[in-house]
Amino acid sequence: MVLVTGGSGFIGAHCILQLAAAGYRVRTTVRSLKREPEVRTMLKQGGADPLDRLSFFSADLTSDEGWPEAAAGCDFVLHVASPFPSGVPKHEDDLIIPAREGTLRVLRAARNAGVKRVVLTSSFAAIGYGHKEQTAPFSEKDWTDPNAPDVSAYTKSKTLAERAAWDFVATEGPSLELSVVNPVGVFGPALGPDFATSILIVQRMMDGAVPGCPQIYFGLVDVRDVADMHLRAMTHPAAKGERFLAVAGDFMSALEIANVLKTRMGHLAKRVPTRQLPNWLVRVAAMRDPAIKLILPELGKRKNATNEKAKRVLGWAPRSSEDSIVASAESLARLGLLKDSPKNS
Repeated sequence: MVLVTGGSGFIGAHCILQLAAAGYRVRTTVRSLKREPEVRTMLKQGGADPLDRLSFFSADLTSDEGWPEAAAGCDFVLHVASPFPSGVPKHEDDLIIPAREGTLRVLRAARNAGVKRVVLTSSFAAIGYGHKEQTAPFSEKDWTDPNAPDVSAYTKSKTLAERAAWDFVATEGPSLELSVVNPVGVFGPALGPDFATSILIVQRMMDGAVPGCPQIYFGLVDVRDVADMHLRAMTHPAAKGERFLAVAGDFMSALEIANVLKTRMGHLAKRVPTRQLPNWLVRVAAMRDPAIKLILPELGKRKNATNEKAKRVLGWAPRSSEDSIVASAESLARLGLLKDSPKNS
């Protein structure tokens, strides 16, 4: 039995699909059981029907209620749920507290229920920020400095939540095994309107909602490969006590992402911008758009990360970044979530 927290989310839903396909019985948590029909619809969109092997529990990261019941009898927990805003929160604690305290709630429930291993969904945000610029790719040995001046609330929340998880296992959960997955920007097929913030980049480009491409660079990975890494980290003996970067290849610029869409998506990509925006213009636009404001600290910064450890230890083999970008766009079109989707024409 496997518990997946946050089953209504992008990564969580894909983890459920792969666990069900592998024959596991799955439980998932949602903040409200009213979301169960919506989640089941998303899973059907993903091409599988795990209805007979999936049960739902109500639990919230901000409350102790529901977690003991959800974890009882489970062998593994994939702790995927975490807040990720599309704008800047009013106060950083609005993200930090539920991320850190929610993680500790899940770990306590897992320990008390006799769970063998928890796989925590962390992020590249816990690795590659608050550093001086470097040419060497980031690896699992690196940690974000949460006290650096340009570190966002989300980045700080992921860093402090992961740190808290490792500290908990070291001091309060010696019988509990922990593995951590650190994805970069997660792309790939959306299953419904509740998709990763990363895919907003593709949606905004395809809809012509941005006049050009800011000079920013993204790590990319397909959500199906992130889910696959969770399953590998869940069962592989060598994954105990380790963290793994989930990144498909070299980071790409926004302009390179736009060019992939132009090349591969045909007439649906007619609104995609292909000109580079000067940094000053992006800063002006950020005054009116909170989503743009989030990227300001990263303007012009080139980063990279390595997936060598995941390939070597877990036998992980990700799809190309280009295929993940196209899968994002194709799913948005299929779901009618683009201005030029066939459903909206």
